[in-house]
Amino acid sequence: MDLGWSSVRISSLDRQIADSDGMLDEFEEKILSWVELMASLKYQRDELLKQRDDLRIELQRERELRDGLQKERDELKNERDGLQREREQLLSERERALTRADEIRTMCQEAVGSSQVPQFFSKITSTEIERATLNLDPSKKISEGGNGRSVYRGQLRNTQVAIKMFGSDTLQDRNEFQREVDVLSKVRHPNIVSLIGVCPEDYFLVYEYLPNGSLEDRLNCRNNTPPLPWQVRTRIAADICSALIFLHSNNPNRIVHGGLKPDNILMDENFVSKLRGFSNSCLIPYNGRSARTSTPCRRIDPIIRDYIDPEFLATEELTPASDVYSFGIILLLLLTGGPALGIVQMVKSALDTDTFHEILDESAGKWPLLQAKQLAHWALRCCEQMRQRRPDLGSDVSIVLERLKFSCGASSSNHQRSEAHGEIPLHFICPIFQEIMQDPHVAADGHTYEREALKRWLDTGHDTSPMTNLRLQHRNLIPNYALRAAIQEWLQQS
Repeated sequence: MDLGWSSVRISSLDRQIADSDGMLDEFEEKILSWVELMASLKYQRDELLKQRDDLRIELQRERELRDGLQKERDELKNERDGLQREREQLLSERERALTRADEIRTMCQEAVGSSQVPQFFSKITSTEIERATLNLDPSKKISEGGNGRSVYRGQLRNTQVAIKMFGSDTLQDRNEFQREVDVLSKVRHPNIVSLIGVCPEDYFLVYEYLPNGSLEDRLNCRNNTPPLPWQVRTRIAADICSALIFLHSNNPNRIVHGGLKPDNILMDENFVSKLRGFSNSCLIPYNGRSARTSTPCRRIDPIIRDYIDPEFLATEELTPASDVYSFGIILLLLLTGGPALGIVQMVKSALDTDTFHEILDESAGKWPLLQAKQLAHWALRCCEQMRQRRPDLGSDVSIVLERLKFSCGASSSNHQRSEAHGEIPLHFICPIFQEIMQDPHVAADGHTYEREALKRWLDTGHDTSPMTNLRLQHRNLIPNYALRAAIQEWLQQS
């Protein structure tokens, strides 16, 4: 019985063991399934973490892009505000320019219509311009200036003239046209080009025609023209110095040329030099120190920067000393032939190393070395970086130039002929008294007279020029120190 019970017990245990084995197999299958699930979940977790990191990177990029766009938006807004202010300023300047243009037209009409106003220029019609230039025939074109401002040669009212086309497309064109008229309508001087007429409707200006072209052309021997002799170059320097002194002494406002360069120096048939190109000039009251130009430095042609006062490039303020600097560069060009770039340092180095004779322009002939060095030293003083250190043209430079002009024989052909016969140089003689001047003074017409002679002329009721018969704009007289020094030296040598 015990054996039977044991057998039953064993069978029961076998069944339990079999059941346990089944459960173990089932658990193993579940564990394997869980392991696979854990691996899958871990993979999914890793993928999600990677996606999270990628999204963080993309989010950072989006933030940076957003910040960049916001910064660009702020810059564009500031630029828009600046352009809007500039537009308002240009509109205001345009209104002033149009108002000034109307004033010029009125002035032209009054100048022509009134016999009481000195007719320094006449009003010219568009029809006259077309006839004079044969409808702007290209064969009549003398030069092609900046901004398409061509210059034509023409025959106007039985006179050969030069006609410059300014145009009116931009505010700058109109402003420069007005400045040219403002200056040349008020002055007359033997070394300043004469304004003959104005066509205000189409913005044309008519000047006297000067057949020997510009100093720029002659220094470069353009069109196979012969080189300028040193005697003529000396006279050119004296002529331009005389013109600048006259402009800087003008009443009631001093005139600063503001654009002195070889291309703005023209020569007549006797190589008498005359200044042109007053479109960048300015008027300075005698109680004022300087004037801010309306042509910002950023608009200046790089080609002419070497002629421009360094202080003007920094401050945009024109003074008579600005012209003195440009004049100094031109003196060095006359001596060496150029180019203007680096010419100051080149001449300084040549003088310091005693090689100055090697840089003189040989095409000008044999320069008298002593006088050439003297002229170079004064030119370098004119080119001082600081305005305060530049010399005064009237009391310093002009006296030296007149002496050089006289000693070199670089005067007019009449002067050379009179000296050859031992006669008195014609420009030493007063046009009124017909005697050698002792106290020469320049009048408003640009001519020089004996002070006492012109005083008597004015005191007897005359208000016109003894030379041109045009009405004098003022009665002020400017001492001509340069001519007086030349007369005294000639008298001593005689």
